Amino acid sequence: MSLERLEFKTEVRQLLDLMIHSLYSHKEVFLRELISNASDAIDRARYESLTNSAILDNEGGWKIKITADKDSGTLTISDNGIGMTKEEIVEALGTIAHSGTKEFLAALQSRAIKDNPELIGQFGVGFYSSFMVADKITVLSRKAGQQGGGGVKWESTGDGSFTIEDVEKVRKGTDVILQLREEEKRYLDEWQIRSIVKKYSDFIEHPIVMDVEKEQDSTIKKGEKVTIKEEETLNSMKAIWLRDRSEVSEEEYNQFYKHISHDSAAPARVIHYKAEGTSEFTALLYIPSHAPYDILFRDYKIGPMLYVKRVQIMEHCEELIPHYLRFVKGAVDSADLPLNVSREILQHNRQVEIIRTNITKKVLDTLGDMKKERHEEYAKVYKEFGRILKEGLHYDFTRREAIAELLLFPSTKTGDGVPRTLDDYINDMRTDQEAVYYITATSLAEALHSPYLEAFRNKDYEVLVMLDDIDDLVLGNFEYKGKKLKSITKGDVDLDKREKAEKETIKKEYAKLMDLMKDVLKDDVKDVRLSGRLTDSACCLVADEGDLDPQMEKLLKAMGQEVPLKRRILEINFSHPLFSAMKAIFEKDANDNRLRDFIQLLYDQALLLEGSKPKDPAAFSKAVAKLMAESAGKISS
Repeated sequence: MSLERLEFKTEVRQLLDLMIHSLYSHKEVFLRELISNASDAIDRARYESLTNSAILDNEGGWKIKITADKDSGTLTISDNGIGMTKEEIVEALGTIAHSGTKEFLAALQSRAIKDNPELIGQFGVGFYSSFMVADKITVLSRKAGQQGGGGVKWESTGDGSFTIEDVEKVRKGTDVILQLREEEKRYLDEWQIRSIVKKYSDFIEHPIVMDVEKEQDSTIKKGEKVTIKEEETLNSMKAIWLRDRSEVSEEEYNQFYKHISHDSAAPARVIHYKAEGTSEFTALLYIPSHAPYDILFRDYKIGPMLYVKRVQIMEHCEELIPHYLRFVKGAVDSADLPLNVSREILQHNRQVEIIRTNITKKVLDTLGDMKKERHEEYAKVYKEFGRILKEGLHYDFTRREAIAELLLFPSTKTGDGVPRTLDDYINDMRTDQEAVYYITATSLAEALHSPYLEAFRNKDYEVLVMLDDIDDLVLGNFEYKGKKLKSITKGDVDLDKREKAEKETIKKEYAKLMDLMKDVLKDDVKDVRLSGRLTDSACCLVADEGDLDPQMEKLLKAMGQEVPLKRRILEINFSHPLFSAMKAIFEKDANDNRLRDFIQLLYDQALLLEGSKPKDPAAFSKAVAKLMAESAGKISS
């Protein structure tokens, strides 16, 4: 086949331009990424060879070979893994298959890439990092199990296009050949290569080899030395999770974590243990110290790596961990699962369920220990993953209380201080208090200045502040240690039973005015009633118990879901001087048009207080301006 030139997809061209012209200070990661890709290719071939012996191709063991040629200025990374066809190589190297491509490119253009070099690997674009050190990259590949010596050659100088052609390739697998720039030829030095492999790839379980020059005694002339080339393995190769914990240093744990997570920061906690009994497996799990850049993207890969008797079966096994712990990284090696296990089998396998239950308990227990022993460190981790953890309250009923014990909240007692737990709240709550009160908001400042808090502040009731969009959904009907959680923006509030008689008297006194308000607002609210939660503000809107919180309504609408229209209740604070003035106008002339204007303004004001828009913003603006003008006129006269 003749040479064919193809254009990179737009996002790849942008990426290459950024890579080539970046002042990136961690250029050595290109070798780590290429070794990682080679290791993945071998894992895939080894797995597929379990059911297709043709993939083995009568070769020796699996290995990754690094060849440094100082004469030609090339560095080659070769593997005998799965290889690629022409279609696969065009797809793999010509596009970026990630829903967060735009976000990643934006991060590259910002300071984020300099502060977090692991973004390169995190977004699966590690191959392109080679353009930071190479003028030209050539990839030779042949698919494993393919008959004959037909291979494919891919080549690019990073100029926005690449060439592809059929070539002869004797062995299966892939060779990546980098034509290094003059100023980057230090990566051809043996000590430099050894250093990078040791730093980033020592735990890769396939041998990473290189031909090394060595001196030895001549067998021909006694007393003379001769130089020979001998293949040497550069990495230790022992699977880190199979070693005893006492044998693994903190640095080794951290490097393995960085390898699998593409995170530049050390993890917050390492969980390394061996389970024995009904199911035997070894787990090495990590709780990250901060959220991955892509955790909110749809194609975020969930679950630890699954090994069966040291053979990697899956890179991300979702079945091993609940979705609300998807931030946990690591590797699990089972002795009980069959080597040919598939995703379909995993979904209905009792051993997998035992492993999943065990891992879930271990992670939740570890988070609980962190909360008790290192509260400040735990608070930082919770800030990153608390919202995700809360999903477990909705999806995992058997562990709801264990998850709830891990939750942290700011409250009216702490402000910007140390967050509170539900246990803290219950231990300090008043003896006559029946519920744990909370308020949802988009910011702490907004919550702490909310009129819904007025009576609670006056009577010294603590209120938890919930700032995540899913809070009302997962906590709305939740009960913790016999105490129900109650939103202060829903239902009726009666904090002082002694005020009940006084409330009934006021209700009779203002009954006719309230009837007028109900009539004017009959299309907007389901009821108008006296408020037990307001002391300073004139009015507010509240939902019935069980209704959706306004914030949750907005979230569902933003997701394109249909939300049933639910009218709320307008609560009135009749101790506010406005209502005695309105009552005086009403008693003088019940048909005075000012009353209707005031009632509509009150409703619009209540909408603003809950974070919604007035029903008719233009009319609201005019009414406010009119009142201001009348007030100014009275002052001037």
